[in-house]
Amino acid sequence: MTQQAEIRFGTDGWRALIAEDYTYANVARCAQGLCDYMKRRGTAERGLIVGYDTRFLSPEFAATVAGVAASQGVRTMLADKSAPTPVLSYNVLHHGAGGAAIITASHNPATWNGFKFKPEYAGSATQEITDDLEKAIREVDAIDTAKISAGRNSGLVEDFKPSGPYFDHVARLVDLDAIRSAGFRVVVDAMYGAGAGYLPRLLEGGATIVEELHGYRNPAFPGMAQPEPIAPNLAELLTRVPASGASVGIALDGDADRVGIIDEGGRFVTTLDTFSLLALYLLEVKGWRGSLIKGVTASQALNKMGNIYGVYVHEVQVGFKHMGPRMDELNALMAGEESGGFAFRGHVPERDGILSGLYVLEYMAKTGKTVSELLENLFHLVGPHFYHRRDIEFDANDRERIRELVNNPVLDRLGDFPVVSSDSIDGRRLHFDDGWLGVRFSGTEPLLRIYAEASSPERVTGLLDAAQEYLGV
Repeated sequence: MTQQAEIRFGTDGWRALIAEDYTYANVARCAQGLCDYMKRRGTAERGLIVGYDTRFLSPEFAATVAGVAASQGVRTMLADKSAPTPVLSYNVLHHGAGGAAIITASHNPATWNGFKFKPEYAGSATQEITDDLEKAIREVDAIDTAKISAGRNSGLVEDFKPSGPYFDHVARLVDLDAIRSAGFRVVVDAMYGAGAGYLPRLLEGGATIVEELHGYRNPAFPGMAQPEPIAPNLAELLTRVPASGASVGIALDGDADRVGIIDEGGRFVTTLDTFSLLALYLLEVKGWRGSLIKGVTASQALNKMGNIYGVYVHEVQVGFKHMGPRMDELNALMAGEESGGFAFRGHVPERDGILSGLYVLEYMAKTGKTVSELLENLFHLVGPHFYHRRDIEFDANDRERIRELVNNPVLDRLGDFPVVSSDSIDGRRLHFDDGWLGVRFSGTEPLLRIYAEASSPERVTGLLDAAQEYLGV
């Protein structure tokens, strides 16, 4: 690949393979394009926050961004160490900054890195913003390294600690004392990511004990395909929770904007059920009301809860570049997606795995119930829901053939399953008597994702198998 590779922003930022397209030259182009965009928009004078995760060379790439921004006269606050994306996003609001540039590839494999932009409202950049940003980056020529060095030494780059303001804010949202005094034993898997140390620090000083796994930087992310908090990547946590008699396990992805929950028996709680549990807590226990925003691949249990509690459920495309604006527009109670990313009213319009984990703990503390008991209560309310997702690598030359099959408007049967209806909000979603199946291309990785939810595990497997056979993948 050439240094002038095409830079495209997916559902949340630009991501690429390190040393192939993800180079210092291309990161510098992103930074220059971002500064040009912010100047045109009138937000550059408010300054730029720059942060990074624990990936290979992330601190150095972040220093490049800070140097470019300062060379353009943009006051820059550079995080003193790796920090979670939601922590950096909150600091945009706290400091009144014009936005944040974050060096992270979130949950992608170790060979990837990325560049996220969080505008002045502290959420994911909308499609309109990323379109403008891509155009600005295309207009940038190669950046002189001497200019970057001069920027670093210009006095416009200030080191700062992003954790303090975030800790203070979270303490106003969550009853931390109730969790600390509950006497839980919590096992946290930081997945070698930027969220390491946050939950232990927030919950220290009481009867609750927090044990942290993989709470240090290792850019290779050993023992996992990628730092994504799903069952295949959490073997040690799944074993450690029941072996230690823990109350719950909480996993955070590489930049801590996603969460994975393990019940007291060492069973992974699906991301769909986690979303439903959090929504039920806010509606039933806290008694809050407001719209719910869900990606199309989230559970139909949410729609049932909407009917029960009299709140409207909005279904949108996957990605917080779509959900965040709707959340602000409607002052929604909560927004979330199948990936395990959830946002809450009163916080930033952005996924936050740390806050999500704290709300699960608060739910347990306020009700005195275990995670499995909370799930039992959920299923008693909305009926049984089972779910699974398959991620399938495919030949790029096969993309259009797959797309044509996915978009087939007259498909009335998938294997043995009659199709009741379908929609194309994002990819294709087929509805059946007691479940649904969704197919879409990932916006951040070269993967085809196939999702299914139904009333039994066997039916879920049948739907997924039928979809793979139909698509020839």
